[in-house]
Parts: sequence; C-alpha cells; structure tokens
Amino acid sequence: MVHIDRHPYTLPLLAAVVILLSGFGALTLSGCDSSSKELNELQQAVWQNPDDPQVYINLGNAYARQQKYDQAVESYEKALSLNPKSGMTVYPALGAAYFNRKQYSRALVYFQKSLEYAPDDSLRFYDIGNVYLQLQKCDLAIEAYLQAIENSTAFEEAHYNLAICYIRTGNNAKAREIYTWLQDKNNYLAVSLERHLEGSN
Repeated sequence: MVHIDRHPYTLPLLAAVVILLSGFGALTLSGCDSSSKELNELQQAVWQNPDDPQVYINLGNAYARQQKYDQAVESYEKALSLNPKSGMTVYPALGAAYFNRKQYSRALVYFQKSLEYAPDDSLRFYDIGNVYLQLQKCDLAIEAYLQAIENSTAFEEAHYNLAICYIRTGNNAKAREIYTWLQDKNNYLAVSLERHLEGSN
C-alpha cells in the first residue's frame, strides 16, 4: 500500500503507496440526509453572500467530502476569482480535487502554486511527491519526499513513500534503512514496507 491522503477529501488507498493528501481528513456523515442538509445550507449561504469567497470554499469542501470533485473545483475557482489571495487555502484544495480526479498534471500545478504561500510546507512537498509517484516519476518523487522530510523529520508517511520509491528504483539498501526507522515509529507502515521489500527480492 502506498500512502496518500489529503484535504477535504480522502484519497483512496492506492496499491503500494500511502496517499495522505495533506490537511483534509476523512469525513464521517451519518447518512445522505445530513450531507444533503449540509449542502443545502451551504448553497443558501452562497445565495445570500455571493461575493464572499469563504462561502464558496466551504461549499467546495463539502462537495469534496462527498467526492463531487467537479462541483468542488467550480466552487474553489469561484472563490479564487473573488479573492486571488485565497490561493493559500484554495490551491491545495484544487490540487487535491484534481488528484482525486486522477488529473495529476493539473494537481501538480496547484500544489506547486501553493508553495508560493508556504515554501517550507512539508505537506505541500508530500503532495507533490504523491503526484510524481502516480506519474511514475520516482526520481522527482524522491526529491519531493526528501524535502518534506527535511522540513518535518517525523513525517512517517513521507518516509514510507520515499522507501517505496527507493524500491522501485532498485535502491533497497536505503529502503531498508527507512524500514528500520519505521519499526520504532509506525508498526503498520513497517510491516507493509517489509512486504514490499520481500516482494522486490
């Protein structure tokens, strides 16, 4: 399993990578009624405050949690048109929406734009690494994960995905170093990585 996770949406777990797209956790709703009610309330807020970018961001987040990524993108883009300075919030969310739509090149553009606001943000580099991993560009993914780790040394998922890249590029020695490190930090990821290492021999 590769770890990749993110934003108001949760990315599906992809084979062999932990995709934790930064900042938007999983949402548990008690059913369709509550999610429909939430959307109705947010749509009313947009109708009542059509010039407020934040209401469009809130609506976009709600759409994203329901995996309605086309509508989420429209809402985020409307927020950005109303206030270009909302990019700090909107760019990562747009990146995550495009990532979830498997439009990785577009996702990359927005994740890179978000670095303009937070050039040392390890989550942004992690997102970029996840995009490159999906694009099978392991060398670029390695660079991004290393940057994420440099800014946040305890970032377990970044270490894990970095190890997956090392395995894919034939550098099992470095992957084993990460495996040893993970054994003390996150047994679940360590066990998963051990399976990948065994499968690569």
